[in-house]
Amino acid sequence: MSVHGPRTILPLLVENLTYEVDGEKLLGPLSLSVNRAEALAIIGPNGAGKSLLLRLCHGLIAPSGGTIRFASAAGSIAAPKRHAMVFQKPVMLRRSASENLIHACRAVGFSHSESLQRSTSALHRFGLGSLADRPARLLSGGEQQRLAIARAAALDPEILFLDEPTAHLDPGATRQIEDMLITLKEQGMTLVFATHDLPQARRLADHVVFLHRGQVEEDNTASAFFAGPRSQSGKAFIAGDLLW
Repeated sequence: MSVHGPRTILPLLVENLTYEVDGEKLLGPLSLSVNRAEALAIIGPNGAGKSLLLRLCHGLIAPSGGTIRFASAAGSIAAPKRHAMVFQKPVMLRRSASENLIHACRAVGFSHSESLQRSTSALHRFGLGSLADRPARLLSGGEQQRLAIARAAALDPEILFLDEPTAHLDPGATRQIEDMLITLKEQGMTLVFATHDLPQARRLADHVVFLHRGQVEEDNTASAFFAGPRSQSGKAFIAGDLLW
């Protein structure tokens, strides 16, 4: 994978980031960093700003203030091949599973032949080869999410952002997706994922950022955070007493 190449876009540095809508501050100011080949879980109650933070980092929306800075110019938000995003509800084109991957690769500049090769490789790599010719929109929720991750992986990004990747899925589908993410991390990809699923964060994360009311209240290794949060809100969240 090219994520092992010398031109890394990591670390990703977020400094004094804010986001406002109609004068209401929804996020920040906050700062954090994302390091190479780690799995960073962004956790917190509903409305904390988890999804918003991911969208800002991926460049889907512009911040009101502060900076989002990658380690090299190649990692600017204008270079989407270096970072990709998977959403809670995947968006599928009215095409076959393989054509969804080919279209994504073509959209970021790969030739048709390379896009076809990347699509075929990603589908087989994640056990989706039998679904290649099926209409993507007719797949089950779990199959669509696996396809969305394979589609993102086909772009060979260095950072993969995921917004609640297993929300509303059954345990079997959740396990399949977690196995995919473990494989990607073992191969050097950096994962940044938002989740409400604390057991999932324990299983997958090396590092945890805990958001509450748009602020970073904890930024620690996963082992240290789950052993004993430092903030009162973090303790309440782990105990299941903090929902908003």
